[in-house]
Amino acid sequence: MKRFIEGVDRSQTTLFPDCLEDWIDDDNPVRVIDVFVDELDLGDLGFERVVPLWTGRPAYHPSGLLKLYIYGYLNRVQSSRRLEREAGRNVEVMWLTGRLVPDHKTIADFRKDNGRAIRKVCAQFVSLCRALDLFTDACVAIDGAKFKAVNARDRNFTRAKMKRRLEQIEESVARYLDQLDSADRQEPSPARTTKTERLQDKIATLKDEVRRLRALEIEMLATPDQQISLTDPDARSMATSGRGSGMVGYNVQMAVDTEHHLIVTHEVINEGTDRSQLSPMSQKAKTELGTDTLDVVADRGYFNGDEILACDRAGITVTLPKPLTSGVKARGRYGKQDFRYVAEEDVYICPAGECLVYHYTNVEEGRTLRRYWTNVCQSCPIKHLCTTGKERRIARWEHEHVLEAVQQRLDEHPEKMRQRRETVEHPFGTIKSWMGYTHFLMKTLKRVRTEMALHVLAYNLKRVMAIVGIGPLIAAIMAA
Repeated sequence: MKRFIEGVDRSQTTLFPDCLEDWIDDDNPVRVIDVFVDELDLGDLGFERVVPLWTGRPAYHPSGLLKLYIYGYLNRVQSSRRLEREAGRNVEVMWLTGRLVPDHKTIADFRKDNGRAIRKVCAQFVSLCRALDLFTDACVAIDGAKFKAVNARDRNFTRAKMKRRLEQIEESVARYLDQLDSADRQEPSPARTTKTERLQDKIATLKDEVRRLRALEIEMLATPDQQISLTDPDARSMATSGRGSGMVGYNVQMAVDTEHHLIVTHEVINEGTDRSQLSPMSQKAKTELGTDTLDVVADRGYFNGDEILACDRAGITVTLPKPLTSGVKARGRYGKQDFRYVAEEDVYICPAGECLVYHYTNVEEGRTLRRYWTNVCQSCPIKHLCTTGKERRIARWEHEHVLEAVQQRLDEHPEKMRQRRETVEHPFGTIKSWMGYTHFLMKTLKRVRTEMALHVLAYNLKRVMAIVGIGPLIAAIMAA
């Protein structure tokens, strides 16, 4: 007769192993966490309470709490309350912490009070990856992604949101006043009295809301970016790729190694765009890799002439597409890209074959521009496809050759864009999946950076364990 696989009777006496060590295999990832933290100089990294105080109640050593957090982020357990429960029931955590069960407040305070040191631990592991020769390619892909903050969209205000909200309240008040006028024309009755009182309460509530919003508006307009968030003061409203799908959150920047998909460096900012991040992220990646030259691939959101020039001067080779911001193409006319520059003669050749020669130089918004045009546009048969003015003028930045070199590299290696997408999108998707596609647990930019550093450290740990192996990684950590 067929039977199911049956478990052990709960009342049956069993013989468990004599010690926790017998429960942990040699290739268990917790052994990597244990060795990695034990080899760190926590005092030099800036952790608090590395040396115990002579007075007061004994504290937990920071190494045990750091191990607990690394284990938690490696296993998608980021909440301090859930980590407290794991410490009391999870055999791996018992082995890792020596069966210590700190309360959730102690666990949460450790992450809150040691943010700078935790971020240094993340950078320390990147240095270990460099010692393992995992960054031999000296090529990174840079991208940014929006992560939600602990701040609902209704508790974030910009000038446009505030104006829209006040207009909605005005419309509601006008509608309620019309209903009051209509009720006054009816015969007196208990129902009319109840309705009138209800409408008056609604109008009073809306007027209180207007007063609250007016006070918030004054505070909002006093901020540098004229935006205010009530739950997380550092969170900002940011547009995302989907139309009408903006979020209140943070912009996480990453530079990812193209060979092993390891995160070389990262940063959390509260700016909604990536335009000013190319040079800072590239130079941080170059410093972390310890190389004299670096190849960087990014998307069109990073295109900024000044940032590209800064990278070029720092020995960083950038490849990224240029966005078409001009509307002339949409109107059916030639764009600047349709004009060919001849460096030897310092002229532009227009689509009709005419030469646009240099006339003068001026400065606009701090950029030195050279101006080119020709005087034969009036008789050109395709002038209507080029310009509506007297002649078509072309402006050339004094460092335009740097941008042209970027475009040439992209034309010669179009596969770089696919490489970028396959490289840098993977870590973002993985980390968001580990977070449960939800928001950060902590508030303010400083603490969110700590939380992201733990996510990055866990991601890199898991990647290196898969690439190198647990045994060799432990040996490398102990030898470093």
